[in-house]
Formats: sequence, C-alpha cells, structure tokens
Amino acid sequence: MINYIWVAMTVIGLIFAIINGKMKEVNEAIFSSANEAVTLCIGLISILVFWLGIMRIAQESGLLDKLSTLFKPLILKLFPDVPSDHPAVGYILSNMIANMLGLGNAATPLGIKAMEQLKSLNGGKSSASRSMVTFLALNTSGLTLIPTTVIAIRMSYNSTSPTDIVGPTLVATIIATAAAILFDRYFYHRRRRKDLK
Repeated sequence: MINYIWVAMTVIGLIFAIINGKMKEVNEAIFSSANEAVTLCIGLISILVFWLGIMRIAQESGLLDKLSTLFKPLILKLFPDVPSDHPAVGYILSNMIANMLGLGNAATPLGIKAMEQLKSLNGGKSSASRSMVTFLALNTSGLTLIPTTVIAIRMSYNSTSPTDIVGPTLVATIIATAAAILFDRYFYHRRRRKDLK
C-alpha cells in the first residue's frame, strides 16, 4: 500500500511541475537531493558501524546476556502469553536493546524475527495476538537512550551540539513507551471485559 502512496505522490508532483513549468527546478532538486543523500548515508554508515561494533563487543563479552537477564522479568510481565524459554523472548530483548541504543537498522531484523516467533505461538493465525500487539506498540514507541541515527544526521549537517538531542529524545521516548503500555493494557482489559459479558 505504501508503494502506491509514494508512486501517487511522485506522479502528482511531476504533473504539477509540468503544468506550472517547474520541471527545471524539479530536475535540480532531484540531483542536489541525490548528492545530499549519498553524503548523509556515508555519515550515517560510520556512526552505525561504530555502534554495531559496540553491540558486537557487548554480545561477545556477555554484556547483552546480562542486560537480557536484567530485562527478562519485565519482558515476561509485559508478555505473559510467551513462555520464558521461547526464542521470541530473546528476539524481543535484542530488539529492545538495539532500539535503546538508537540502532533502528539493527533492531528491524530482530523485530521481524520476534514477530515471526510470536506468530508461531499464535498458531500462525492472520489476526494479531495480545503479545504481537504489545510488541508492536513497544517497538513503535521505541524507548531510546542514545539516538545514534539522529546524532549522526545532526553531525553530518555540522550541528554545533549534535548530542543536545539526547535529553529531549529520552524524555519523549519514555513518555511514548509509558503511553504505549498504558493504552495496550487499557484496550486489552476493555476487550476482555466485553468478551466476558
């Protein structure tokens, strides 16, 4: 569906540019944006490689296992339908830790694997289980301790203080995560009460 939206936006923009005689400006914008995108990607790659390397060191040193042990009781409380020894728990924890470090690119494959495991627990049904909805809410709100991608973007645009974003991001994501959990629990209990009637 999103592909159709992007194609429609592009086609509408091009038609508008042709009608108003702005194709020269569109061409200039395309080439300058492409150049800027390459520069931005190179800047992001260096930061992501650094943090993925730190993540790998944390994994090899056993720090990720210790963090997983620390967060496991919370995860089991948030996902009561998931058995404690199920592979989904490991993927959920890894996804959350990657998101906390601002490594959205690294968190995405882990999130997909977590969803696959949660779907298998749900018997492969097409409708989402309680755990799948909870995971999606938590993953979308994305509690972030170090917003590495945003810091990298600010650095690539020569920000004088690229790390100023850390405090506001932490506050915003804490509020978003708390709201996600509260809404998730509210709608779950509301639906349960409705089903019991």
